[in-house]
Amino acid sequence: VQLQASGGGLVQAGGSLRLSCTASADSFRSYVMSWFRQAPGKEREFVSAIKSSDSRPFYADAVRGRFSISRDNAKNTVFLQMNSLKPEDTAVYYCAADRQIINSAIRRPEHWDYWGQGTLVTVSS
Repeated sequence: VQLQASGGGLVQAGGSLRLSCTASADSFRSYVMSWFRQAPGKEREFVSAIKSSDSRPFYADAVRGRFSISRDNAKNTVFLQMNSLKPEDTAVYYCAADRQIINSAIRRPEHWDYWGQGTLVTVSS
């Protein structure tokens, strides 16, 4: 599975961005999809995920209420709508995919099988 993330950029605090991640998978609808981020000098951290079966979303506490994840199975694409951005949201954002990840492992990057190349989000104060 190849993943292509896009939509990053420079935005002022309080602004919005929409990230997209398009997958090459033939059976995209069967994949759990997620977003992680990694700021300079920090470990990669979970941002959000969306289940394959019922599109149930998961969010990190730091983004809940500001970010929204969705998927369009017809376009093999997952989206991350980011509102009310803060300088601490600055990071490279990565999308990931997995067919059989369990709920308890969703927030752990080592459990995801496929990764995109990342897109840089910079939020200025």
